[in-house]
Amino acid sequence: MSRMLDYRIHHRTVYRYSEAVTFCQNLTHLTARGTPSQPEPQSYLRIHPEPEVIDRHTDGFGNPIEFFSLDEPHRELTLDVTHRIPLTPISLPDPASTTSWELVRQELTAPRHAAALDARQFGFASRYVPLGAEYEQLALRAFTPHRPILEAALELTHQIYAQFTYDPRATTITTPVAEVLKLRRGVCQDFAHLQLAALRSIGLSARYVSGYLATKPPPGKERLVGADATHAWIAVYCGEAGWVGLDPTNDMAESERHIVLAWGRDYDEVSPVKGVILGGGQHTLHVTVDAVAV
Repeated sequence: MSRMLDYRIHHRTVYRYSEAVTFCQNLTHLTARGTPSQPEPQSYLRIHPEPEVIDRHTDGFGNPIEFFSLDEPHRELTLDVTHRIPLTPISLPDPASTTSWELVRQELTAPRHAAALDARQFGFASRYVPLGAEYEQLALRAFTPHRPILEAALELTHQIYAQFTYDPRATTITTPVAEVLKLRRGVCQDFAHLQLAALRSIGLSARYVSGYLATKPPPGKERLVGADATHAWIAVYCGEAGWVGLDPTNDMAESERHIVLAWGRDYDEVSPVKGVILGGGQHTLHVTVDAVAV
């Protein structure tokens, strides 16, 4: 029987401005969605200064979102979200027993049931995930003829981990995937987009997952409060085996330390905070995350 974990997470985002912001509107993906492994998450978002308008609803992918509008002049905006997320890890299917990737691709080409039809929307190019021969070539090193889809997807995950260097100074949010492929460097968002481009370029469906990765301190060391991180990984549609999460940054399948906030076709559709402001001058951003299993 799977071991139930109860995560308590505090995620703080602080924007500080050199000049007063007179008006802002923002859309956030900071409330955790329900999934088979975290069916009853509880999230509480507090915004300071308190917005005049706040609207909570669900986007087209089933993610809870918040829209808020603030017209009180301010030079600092703080978003504090606390989560309580009971989580039961899902066992990984036997990779060698999953359907061949060509058969899954065929299923997606002409969907005959709801699961495949829903997965089909994650097979196209999107703003940050292009399709192309260079990404197809990357995928086909792992996706050899008739290979089980999850076995091949895990191999692709390992290849990205082994051949690319984690370097937060190498890229920005807007760095194209083609540049990441050339540099062989980047961060979790870049590696997720690269793996998505490779999978979609051979006709498979895969989605971008935004959430948290609870860290483990080195042996003999105490946890550092706030040292956990927002994180990005992917999930690939594996036919009868359903969706399986894969983390190319850490060369692993989604585990009991991965906590899901939202999913979409790429980062743009599930970014934690995005919006528009009037005024503000220069700004700084400070983000801290503390995730504790209790």
